[in-house]
Amino acid sequence: MRREFKLPDVGEGLTEAEIVRWHVKDGDPVKVNQIVVEIETAKSIVELPIPWDGVVAGLMAGEGETVDVGVPIIAVDTAEEGAAPAAAPRTSGAPGAVSGAEGPAGAVPGRGAALADDMVPSPPAEGAVEPGVHGGPAPREERQAVLVGYGVKTGATKRRARKPGHAGRPDATGPAPRPIPATPVANPARVEADAPATAARVAVLAKPPVRKLAKDLGVDLTTLTGTGPQGSITRDDVHAAAQPPRATEAEAPVRRGGEERVPVKGVRKMTAQAMVASAFTAPHVTEFLQVDVTETMEAVRRLRALPDFAEVKVSPLLLVAKAVLVAARRHPMINSSWDEAAQEIVVKHYVNLGIAAATPRGLVVPNIKGAHELPLPELARRLGQLAETARAGRTQPAEMAGGTFTITNVGVFGVDTGTPILNPGEAAILAFGQIRDMPWVVGGELAVRKVTTLALSFDHRIVDGELGSLFLRDVGDMLEDPLRMLAWS
Repeated sequence: MRREFKLPDVGEGLTEAEIVRWHVKDGDPVKVNQIVVEIETAKSIVELPIPWDGVVAGLMAGEGETVDVGVPIIAVDTAEEGAAPAAAPRTSGAPGAVSGAEGPAGAVPGRGAALADDMVPSPPAEGAVEPGVHGGPAPREERQAVLVGYGVKTGATKRRARKPGHAGRPDATGPAPRPIPATPVANPARVEADAPATAARVAVLAKPPVRKLAKDLGVDLTTLTGTGPQGSITRDDVHAAAQPPRATEAEAPVRRGGEERVPVKGVRKMTAQAMVASAFTAPHVTEFLQVDVTETMEAVRRLRALPDFAEVKVSPLLLVAKAVLVAARRHPMINSSWDEAAQEIVVKHYVNLGIAAATPRGLVVPNIKGAHELPLPELARRLGQLAETARAGRTQPAEMAGGTFTITNVGVFGVDTGTPILNPGEAAILAFGQIRDMPWVVGGELAVRKVTTLALSFDHRIVDGELGSLFLRDVGDMLEDPLRMLAWS
């Protein structure tokens, strides 16, 4: 039977997404959980799996097209008989509520904060038969579940001109999709085929950090040819396999008469909207502080020599992050948000620490959940993973949601500091400038020291000058003398 897979909401009420790249074409066989398309939302690149076995009957949106949530993007002919066709997602009157039927991917409706991982159907329990997929009885009514956020919102789907010969949605006058013979879905040979695949995964030569990196970047190690000793897979092999997809023609700049026009879309469009909203909603104040970080640089050198940090990158940003976490516990109001509707300040006694990251698709701010609870080696590991995932363009919407405080490391670009704009929903953001040699008075005498400049922007509705100054001074004191982090922790 013919099934149409509708574009799901993959993050916090997003209303549309752009088709970046199809992994299948008309007539290709597909399996449950197979990645069939990459889409770009307003936050990141997301891979979508198909929830059925079958054969592609038609691609209903071309690469470069922007499609509304709930609009069909691919049709699949399945071997199932008598199953009800997929219906459009339904929401109840309350935001975030989803109707009580299960969707095709096994998503549990009613979860108000599902993560992007919920897109992937959960495998059936051992010995159980998954309804409507592996030969079991089909549910009475099947719905294309809204996976994350607040459900489908109305909007105008913007269609771009397709290239000649594109395998898009079939016309009413065009040829009918290629039929497939009806075959039973349940296939005992599939279990046998899974065994060699499992063995291949076990036989891959890769160190645990490389395996972790591959998992974070969504790279299948069994598909790589290692360039390391004895054919082992290296970090460079994983990074090479995780390169972001090539830009489509629709994304390419247009040059006319000495001018260049770059489409504003995806992550860049979302960032622009968020920055405008933040700048003209929260009254910004920025304070600056020059800090002698000579002792911090010595601490970084000593940490790199410790066995606990052998597999992670230790940089000055690690100790800046730790200082921020300690100072936020001493001054909780800095880690809060303004609730306009309730006219309340929400003070958060946890820190989801955001790190601003520049990517080819624009600025993203993924955050480390529960950073305040992490020991220093684990914090270093998470910072490294966050940076690698962002550079590869694989940061997911869930990784950027729920931040409470942000650090932007402008020093990596060779500048002293800036006046950062607040990440929407947060009360403060810290800019960390470059570290350079400067003349500094130490004990009444002039010396050459390692100096950086910190800039703290904050929402003056929540943070007054005294609180902002105390927080910034605490961060500076801990960077001047890292032992204070132990004393104040």
